[in-house]
Amino acid sequence: MLRRLAALAIALVALNGATLLGHDMWIEPTTFTAEPGRIIGARLRVGQDLLGDPLPRDAALINQFVVDDADGRRPLVGRNGADPAGLLRVDIPGLLVLGYRSNPSVVELTAEKFDQYVKEEGLEAAAALRARRGQSGAARDLFSRCAKSLVLSGPPQPRHGDRPLGFTLELVAERNPYAMAAGQDLPVRLTYESRPLPGALVIAMNRSVPSDKLTGRSDKDGRVTFRLSRSGMWLVKAVHMIPARADAHADWESFWASLTFELPATGHVTTPASR
Repeated sequence: MLRRLAALAIALVALNGATLLGHDMWIEPTTFTAEPGRIIGARLRVGQDLLGDPLPRDAALINQFVVDDADGRRPLVGRNGADPAGLLRVDIPGLLVLGYRSNPSVVELTAEKFDQYVKEEGLEAAAALRARRGQSGAARDLFSRCAKSLVLSGPPQPRHGDRPLGFTLELVAERNPYAMAAGQDLPVRLTYESRPLPGALVIAMNRSVPSDKLTGRSDKDGRVTFRLSRSGMWLVKAVHMIPARADAHADWESFWASLTFELPATGHVTTPASR
């Protein structure tokens, strides 16, 4: 009986993973700007082109779910099964950094789906290694999510910036987007295990025209710069894949990073960053 229940649990995890993998996952707060004293919700979404389905709070999937502000870091509270998955009270002005890191899930993909996946996410190094190993069949991927969102409380200040949360794969905005305006440049740094990750495909999209994607490869410092031509909600994302550990019961391990924020129609920085 226990073996049958365990097999069923594994099958459900695999089904859930197959549904989630290949889709973006991001944090979409109920508002990107909030005055002190207000309670806001941190909604988790999974989908494509910023059209997402709710991902209710699941304690079994959460490795970290936090908010970082001027007072430090604290967990985002919530009720299991609820959407929004997290709730927070805005206590002080500044730039709040919301972060969600999932526990890993395993999914098995057919050869065709795996090859399509690595192509779409710009994972040429993994594809080349797979070819060198003579692997051409189905593959098991152990994947986890590393999502962040920036929320503004009070007036924007250029000195108030994004902060790293120590996620395995992490996107960090190097300017405060709330102190910018459409048409200016946002440098973003991608890190893996807290070190710059070069050569990774980084994609940015705006909710109003998600098909008009901005793409770039991170440089030796892990940095890529996007000229954000539109105001409104933005999603920046990247994926990194490595061979799985011998004890992982998988062939590959992937990490999916995302960063969301809202670019105001008018900003407070007058000089765009040079390209």
